[in-house]
Amino acid sequence: PFSFLTPISWQPLPASDSMVVSFPENVILFSIVVLGDITQKGYEKKRAKLLARYVPLIQGIDPSLQAEHRIPGPSQTTAMAPKQQKSRPTTSRDERFRSDVHTEAVQAALAKYKERKMPMPSKRRSVLVHSSVETYTPPDTSSASEDEGSLRRPGRLTSTPLQSHSSVEPWLERVIQGSSTSSSASSTSSHPGGRPIAAPSAAATPGAAAATALAGLEAHTHIDLHSAPPDVTTGLVEHSYFEHPQVASVRSVPRGCSGSMLETHASLSPCETADRVSSKIQQLLNTLKRPKRPPLKEFFVDDFEELLEVQQPDPNQPKPEGSETSVLRGEPLTAGVPRPPSLLATLQRWGTTQPKSPCLTALDTTGKATYTLTYGKLWSRCLKLAYTLLNKLTNKNEPLLKPGDRVALVFPNSDPVMFMVAFYGCLLAELVPVPIEVPLTRKDAGSQQVGFLLGSCGVSLALTTDACQKGLPKAQTGEVAAFKGWPPLSWLVIDGKHLAKPPKDWHPLAQDTGTGTAYIEYKTSKEGSTVGVTVSHASLLAQCQALTQACGYSEAETLTNVLDFKRDAGLWHGVLTSVMNRMHVVSVPYALMKANPLSWIQKVCYYKARAALVKSRDMHWSLLAQRGQRDVSLSSLRMLIVADGANPWSISSCDAFLNVFQSRGLRPEVICPCASSPEALTVAIRRPPDLGGPPPRKAVLSMNGLSYGVIRVDTEEKLSVLTVQDVGQVMPGANVCVVKLEGTPYLCKTDEVGEICVNSSATGTAYYGLLGITKNVFETVPVTAGGSPVFDRPFTRTGLLGFIGPDNLVFIVGKLDGLMVTGVRRHNADDVVATALAVEPMKFVYRGRIAVFSVTVLHDDRIVLVAEQRPDASEEDSFQWMSRVLQAIDSIHQVGVYCLALVPANTLPKAPLGGIHISETKQRFLEGTLHPCNVLMCPHTCVTNLPKPRQKQPEVGPASMIVGNLVAGKRIAQASGRELAHLEDSDQARKFLFLADVLQWRAHTTPDHPLFLLLNAKGTVTSTATCVQLHKRAERVAAALMEKGRLSVGDHVALVYPPGVDLIAAFYGCLYCGCVPVTVRPPHPQNLGTTLPTVKMIVEVSKSACVLTTQAVTRLLRSKEAAAAVDIRTWPTILDTDDIPKKKVASIFRPPSPDVLAYLDFSVSTTGILAGVKMSHAATSALCRSIKLQCELYPSRQIAICLDPYCGLGFALWCLCSVYSGHQSVLVPPLELESNVSLWLSAVSQYKARVTFCSYSVMEMCTKGLGAQTGVLRMKGVNLSCVRTCMVVAEERPRIALTQSFSKLFKDLGLPARAVSTTFGCRVNVAICLQGTAGPDPTTVYVDMRALRHDRVRLVERGSPHSLPLMESGKILPGVKVIIAHTETKGPLGDSHLGEIWVSSPHNATGYYTVYGEEALHADHFSARLSFGDTQTIWARTGYLGFLRRTELTDASGGRHDALYVVGSLDETLELRGMRYHPIDIETSVIRAHRSIAECAVFTWTNLLVVVVELDGLEQDALDLVALVTNVVLEEHYLVVGVVVIVDPGVIPINSRGEKQRMHLRDGFLADQLDPIYVAYNM
Repeated sequence: PFSFLTPISWQPLPASDSMVVSFPENVILFSIVVLGDITQKGYEKKRAKLLARYVPLIQGIDPSLQAEHRIPGPSQTTAMAPKQQKSRPTTSRDERFRSDVHTEAVQAALAKYKERKMPMPSKRRSVLVHSSVETYTPPDTSSASEDEGSLRRPGRLTSTPLQSHSSVEPWLERVIQGSSTSSSASSTSSHPGGRPIAAPSAAATPGAAAATALAGLEAHTHIDLHSAPPDVTTGLVEHSYFEHPQVASVRSVPRGCSGSMLETHASLSPCETADRVSSKIQQLLNTLKRPKRPPLKEFFVDDFEELLEVQQPDPNQPKPEGSETSVLRGEPLTAGVPRPPSLLATLQRWGTTQPKSPCLTALDTTGKATYTLTYGKLWSRCLKLAYTLLNKLTNKNEPLLKPGDRVALVFPNSDPVMFMVAFYGCLLAELVPVPIEVPLTRKDAGSQQVGFLLGSCGVSLALTTDACQKGLPKAQTGEVAAFKGWPPLSWLVIDGKHLAKPPKDWHPLAQDTGTGTAYIEYKTSKEGSTVGVTVSHASLLAQCQALTQACGYSEAETLTNVLDFKRDAGLWHGVLTSVMNRMHVVSVPYALMKANPLSWIQKVCYYKARAALVKSRDMHWSLLAQRGQRDVSLSSLRMLIVADGANPWSISSCDAFLNVFQSRGLRPEVICPCASSPEALTVAIRRPPDLGGPPPRKAVLSMNGLSYGVIRVDTEEKLSVLTVQDVGQVMPGANVCVVKLEGTPYLCKTDEVGEICVNSSATGTAYYGLLGITKNVFETVPVTAGGSPVFDRPFTRTGLLGFIGPDNLVFIVGKLDGLMVTGVRRHNADDVVATALAVEPMKFVYRGRIAVFSVTVLHDDRIVLVAEQRPDASEEDSFQWMSRVLQAIDSIHQVGVYCLALVPANTLPKAPLGGIHISETKQRFLEGTLHPCNVLMCPHTCVTNLPKPRQKQPEVGPASMIVGNLVAGKRIAQASGRELAHLEDSDQARKFLFLADVLQWRAHTTPDHPLFLLLNAKGTVTSTATCVQLHKRAERVAAALMEKGRLSVGDHVALVYPPGVDLIAAFYGCLYCGCVPVTVRPPHPQNLGTTLPTVKMIVEVSKSACVLTTQAVTRLLRSKEAAAAVDIRTWPTILDTDDIPKKKVASIFRPPSPDVLAYLDFSVSTTGILAGVKMSHAATSALCRSIKLQCELYPSRQIAICLDPYCGLGFALWCLCSVYSGHQSVLVPPLELESNVSLWLSAVSQYKARVTFCSYSVMEMCTKGLGAQTGVLRMKGVNLSCVRTCMVVAEERPRIALTQSFSKLFKDLGLPARAVSTTFGCRVNVAICLQGTAGPDPTTVYVDMRALRHDRVRLVERGSPHSLPLMESGKILPGVKVIIAHTETKGPLGDSHLGEIWVSSPHNATGYYTVYGEEALHADHFSARLSFGDTQTIWARTGYLGFLRRTELTDASGGRHDALYVVGSLDETLELRGMRYHPIDIETSVIRAHRSIAECAVFTWTNLLVVVVELDGLEQDALDLVALVTNVVLEEHYLVVGVVVIVDPGVIPINSRGEKQRMHLRDGFLADQLDPIYVAYNM
């Protein structure tokens, strides 16, 4: 159904009337039923016919208000057309911010908005409360992202007039059939007039609501009557783009294409795995429109090249043009009337002369009057209390209190009587009352801050009532519990029976005049800190006099008070001014208002009250409850004081209230909004006409103007306006001016919004104990543009933002506390709340409870909106509501919302009287303890100050001069290990060329020398091998291979063994008969599904002719379970070596030359590439020789190895080195540590190993598993002081945090501080660096992380911002040469420059046997040459980025030591925004963001950054992480996270070396196999 909405027409209204919204008579909705296909011409005809009757109606319409054609997807039909309600019943909404005008504006804004559909977040079912994700068709959109980092889509079709509709059909149909989902698709055909018209083609297949709708086949079009070019930035995109369903795996795409999918139309086959996830990601890309950014001229330099953009003022933004304002003077305080000298004198007078007249009536929650306090009673009880406080409280015979001491008043909202007695009792005793809220629990919102206030005020005594004291949380002793952050307090119950009667002749000293502090009122600031505003006796008196005069209070009047009597207007009117005028106050408690919102009106009626004191909330609540109440009359009221008139949204409550109650005797002029602030007390109040007030006024202001601080009465833009009413005139005796918010307090211009400042004798005097901010706030000196002070006395800042309007009326448009400054524009939290509530208020938000605040991320305020959702809201409703709120706020305020969170009903922290405690909510949001049930982040649109994407500069070409070995003025970065030639006689090296020869030689010369000891989990030796035993076992294997396997020389043999001596024997058996061994990790019996295919793949890729293994593994390979995972019929010959006959081989094979292949080393890299490298006999013995020299290995040595023996250095240490050097290896299989964590360290201690090797995963297990047990290990005699060097075998950047914590932890067991180091190897050379036993300790440097992104190294001091510690990866091995080369030009780089590490050494591998995946890219890895300089040497490229740095240390040969620092694998780096990021850096930041993040991995998909975090905590805390992860990555890396995936611990796959397998994770995510707890798609 197409829907046209005619715009709402607004009629100019007289100033005093309330706004009425009128609709045109004929609002039409019609639908076109399309069956089959319809031609363009037929469609035009039909449309013209249908519209003929309404043509005049549609012509003159502002095109921007036209709702566009929409073709809703199956699940969107209901939510699309904003519902037009007829006469809006007043019950439709709740809470503070209700405005019919605003609701209409929001609905119109939503209609104007293109329904940009967004991918709905996915939740795991256990987290879901209601409807499941499966039933939801992911929404999608036609607006493509043109963002810098977006996927440029190849399948974009823009039909031209020549291209008939049919040309689209064939492939479209293919997609629709192929995708098993249906979508209605349409293309746009542009006419010469530039008006795209929709041509719907209804192509449908069964399965309409399939959850896997492939993205982007529903293109919505937009009727636009301008012929302007399409604007791709606003989301009203006028072309339909057809997106191809994304293909699951991106492996096949060459790296250079940066992920733009190379697909043709033919490749649009259904793609089974990635459908749901990638369609959502596709939609996500569609929602990422380019942020609205003003033209940018400059940047500010953030200490480095990464420049955050600073928003420059838009030259077209509105600027104030009026003349300068002047100070506005209130009427003088009337002289002549005899004024009492003080409030206490008045109280004494009424208490003695009018003891029977009522002072205060308290009501219970049913509305019955429970107690009426008379003036006589009040006076006598105050005297008793004052006497008790001054004379009966002692502490070691000293009086507990001295005059001027502060005392806390802790009284519930339902007990005004006791509060009044306590307040005046304190004044009589010359003590300073500090009224605070009753702490209900030990963890109340903001209670710690209140404690801080009490502490800083030096409060040691709290007054309370018996009932209240009983209800306070108690400690074990029965005393009142100590609240967090509170000073120690004594509690005094002041009910009558606890007080002492003063003797007849006792009189208080009270001299309550002058500048002494009378009381302290607490105030919570925007940041959540609580300060105390001190009010002096003189101010107190002046305030009472000013209020009496302004409100025309007369003696014995009755006032109904609904406000909190402890502070603000409730205290000033209901406790202080009332006593001055002997008034009778009827106090309506909050609990009664909750039970019966009409109670205050009934009390006004019952007591014939002349005045009532309410908030707009109370008026609003009573509207909801008033139907059926016929007997109430408000004719007795002469003033209805609306205390929160400073809230711009109070106008709607006032108007609606007047509409309803005018018929019940309420006169329009009775409503008197007022504005107040804790610092300045009452700022302005509207006077009734009989007191000489001017008629009330309204202003309809442009929101856009207000956001620039400029007042523009709005005429043309109907949507984003703010209607405000005046808050009356300045108080008697006060002077008011309006000053600029920031910087010097210059007076504002007449059409500029500023902060209202007051100078009068009735303002607060200071923030208690805080001199600095007191000076700023209470002693402001406003100046004219020329800089001269405007007045002879200082002013107090009120924190209210507004301006002075006609008739000198004060208008308030917001509060400083609710101000959010994004970029150069200012927004008011209350306005944003109102817009959100106007979307679908009652349907969704629970009791209208919405908190809006800003958080600073990346140097700018970001708007966060948190709402409580109704308990019965479904996932879909929530998401629908959230996306509409985003659109409404974007439309009306032109500002993006950074984060929108929904929490369950009643979970936001409450302020004492029902409101939301904003600062506590913000605190919880930032700490990750808000526990939302739905989150939507939109960082892409809000964050407009990211640095510009980096443009790569062309580097210096080969033509640059090299002088000696300097490049660009720096030493060329090259280094080498010790020379092999000098180190030992070449004779031995020649003898040891072939390991098979070495083993025979050892078996002959030292037959009984033990080479290997294998330990099990209990630490007992399960098998050993001496030289001769190993030789004999190897012979047996060789014989079996030749006889049973019938293998010939050069055949490849897969060795599938668990770690042990069998594996070593089988390896030498293969060498003995000339076969080439390939070690393969056996499949895991519990996890055949994932581990067996890898085994099969290696066996096939290595072209193994035979598999050698044990009986147990043989059974496994042929089992039924294996058949489910792989085709078991295609295994090559499988030989088990458990009981092969004892046979000798006739002759042991001797390779014809050292360059013959010795073994193949297969390993899966972290990027998911299976690569096998060829190791020749020469390289094998050279490797062993280098390690022997570096670690000083001799037959007398013992080393402990806790590594996997399948590839890389682990394999070499386990299988090769002992045979070559003759030392004894204690073998500890890492798997055994799972059942006994201390196995490895105990073995090191038991065998007194000087040298030991482990992997990061082993080190992590020890650190986590033994952290608390070092004492127990010491008792067991574990002593690690024997260790000279403990090396972590790694192919990555050293993990400093882990090695340091390991060192610190086991220092207690004697581990030397310098022992732990790391090694570095890779596919082209398995051992490049190894610390060894000689040489200087590994050094650590700190580099600037931002420079690394630009491929530069910038050394910084430890602890400087953005610093990253890098540890040297051990010493370069003997015979190894390393150089740093530029990744693109392949030229040599200078010292401390980042580039690719190239290596040349006798033990380089000779080439890839095969690279599974990307053969072409790896061809030059083994035979690279520099493009200039030394162009002769042949190098192998490691694929790792790093740099060399000459240190001050001396190496073993006496020269300066060159340290090699590995930064990370090139294959793993993420290219984002033109910069190079290492995943580990982003992951480290993320893990720090919240304590429940156990592990994290990042990868990119299209151009989105996907962050996967493991949640170590409750599932309901999962959503707390989304915002924190997004914040930290923005702050520290200037990147916008696209998708946050929250999973269970252990989901991120890790290989045997402890490296994260990010590509496997990515494949799992795209195939929807992670079972995530929550997936958030950041818009």
